[in-house]
Amino acid sequence: MSDDAVLASWSRNADPWVTAVREDEIASRVLVTNAAIVDTIRARQPRTAVDLGCGEGWLVRALPEVRMVGVDAIPGLVEAARLAGGGEFRQLSYERIAAGELELAVDLAVCNFSLIGKDAVDGLFRAAPTYLRRGGALVVQTVHPMASCGDAAYADGWRSGSWAGFNSGFADAPPWYFRTISSWIALFTDHGLRLVEMREPVHPDTGKPVSLILVGTLD
Repeated sequence: MSDDAVLASWSRNADPWVTAVREDEIASRVLVTNAAIVDTIRARQPRTAVDLGCGEGWLVRALPEVRMVGVDAIPGLVEAARLAGGGEFRQLSYERIAAGELELAVDLAVCNFSLIGKDAVDGLFRAAPTYLRRGGALVVQTVHPMASCGDAAYADGWRSGSWAGFNSGFADAPPWYFRTISSWIALFTDHGLRLVEMREPVHPDTGKPVSLILVGTLD
């Protein structure tokens, strides 16, 4: 399991992902997580932002009041985002962003369910001073560790992926790197970002957390 395997799987599944997002096939997004990330960003009132791992670009289009750039490593997703319009979209991997190739300085960066790997994610956090203005915020929404741990040990490590519950167009689910809540917090603090907010959006029917949202600032 590796970051390369994550990218390879997402490249193969770009088209069914675009369909799933645009046809509201993912109930948790519709009920909880889309509004949760939009509300978190709007609460900070950024003028400029970058969506790191933007997929087909829905979040950029959902925030027309923000001058926003969407970035993704998967060519098919970037092309779908460009065709839909609503903002500027670039194809860049996290490794290239870590190397300083993004060439932006924004008020806010957001990673919405886009931090799936290990080393590439570490590099993205390490590079925060290259794309965030001083005082800017990095906002992350991820699957809630307590909801996604399953029967495995509550410990950091690679897990096998699954497309269970998704449409039949998906194949070869990507692996993903599980992090505990304390490890997510350390990812911010170890890279010079001060954690200023944590939200745990809950499902309206079950009352249990669906996701974890963390906000760190570059002071």
